[in-house]
Amino acid sequence: MSGSSSVAAMKKVVQQLQLEAGFNCVKVSQAAADLKQFCLQNAQHDPLLTGASSSTNPFRPQKVCSFL
Repeated sequence: MSGSSSVAAMKKVVQQLQLEAGFNCVKVSQAAADLKQFCLQNAQHDPLLTGASSSTNPFRPQKVCSFL
């Protein structure tokens, strides 16, 4: 590695470390509890749990053309 590419690589490492240092750390148990609470609060709006109405379901079977 030449001197200039080494300096550029080290600058990238420093930038990444500065970015990672700015993150707020949360315990896994707290994150899991927050995720569970979010899922329970939004369950009534989840079409995978409640089912989608046939009028708004984009994946409903298409009707067959009866003109033939």
